[in-house]
Amino acid sequence: MSRRLTENITNKYISAASQLRPKNAKRKVVVYVESYDDILFWHTVFTEIKSPDRYFEVMLPSRTSLGKGKKVALMNALQAGLGESLIACVDADYDYLEQGVTEISNIICNNPWVFHTIVYAIENYQCYAPSLHTVCVMATLNDKFVFDFESFMAEYSKIIFPLFVWSVWCYRYERYSKFNIHDMNFATRIDSFNLERPDKMLEVIQRKVNQKIAWLQRRLPEAKKHLKDVEEDIIRLGVTPETTYMFVRGHDIFDNVVLPLVEKVCRELTNERQNQIRRLALHSVQENNELQSYEHSSAAVGEMLKKHMGYKQCPLYQKLIADIKQVYKIE
Repeated sequence: MSRRLTENITNKYISAASQLRPKNAKRKVVVYVESYDDILFWHTVFTEIKSPDRYFEVMLPSRTSLGKGKKVALMNALQAGLGESLIACVDADYDYLEQGVTEISNIICNNPWVFHTIVYAIENYQCYAPSLHTVCVMATLNDKFVFDFESFMAEYSKIIFPLFVWSVWCYRYERYSKFNIHDMNFATRIDSFNLERPDKMLEVIQRKVNQKIAWLQRRLPEAKKHLKDVEEDIIRLGVTPETTYMFVRGHDIFDNVVLPLVEKVCRELTNERQNQIRRLALHSVQENNELQSYEHSSAAVGEMLKKHMGYKQCPLYQKLIADIKQVYKIE
């Protein structure tokens, strides 16, 4: 087929497609995001936003390069002209809680066409405690309740909250060289998991937090007069002692607290189901067939944790939806 003939066919197809498009076709809103992993989350967000005159297309910030990341998404969007038809959607990180003290924080907090997760990152939504039992059911096909994720994460959060206030203060007042996000992770990660004695896990975290706070009080005595104001401010922004885990660095809480905890629960649920099959099987052939069938039906815990959508019930997620609707005047 000649090149000219191919072009004629293509042009006729485009012309026909244009004629099929309604005269009142919806306007496209381009949504720049940070990375591949962000596309599904923000697609989920905008799927919930029903607009009679527009639709949203989520994409990486450049069609001409492989550049990714928060700064790339924001700068490319700003250069292209942020507005009603082009928006940027990014992780909040600490920029939201810093409330404009840096250039990026100022853009995130004050530009009406930049939306952020409110919580630190998408991973925090994936760790939303009320949805974790469902993640276990998705992965193991076993609905037995063996661990109270909600109570544990609430108690864990209350323990780390005072240290989190210190962490935010250090970033607001540029003292992060003394106590940065890596230090926060080291002080709040769980290194040993005991489902039978969750209180023991919490005791270890409490000791580590107390030690770090005592160290900070000695090294940074000037913080004392600001900490209460910082605490009140971040509570105003949506942080509570019970939900602190939603605002610490996302992949830290995902990799070092929630995923290992969920995996341990899932191993227990999987073992129980396998033992049940072995106990009820009438013969070895049935046992092997049932075990193989169960293995094929179950799923990888990490993938289920990344792709579940139980976080849609989270009040912070609902606030994110409401914020976008308010800007676009959508009921």
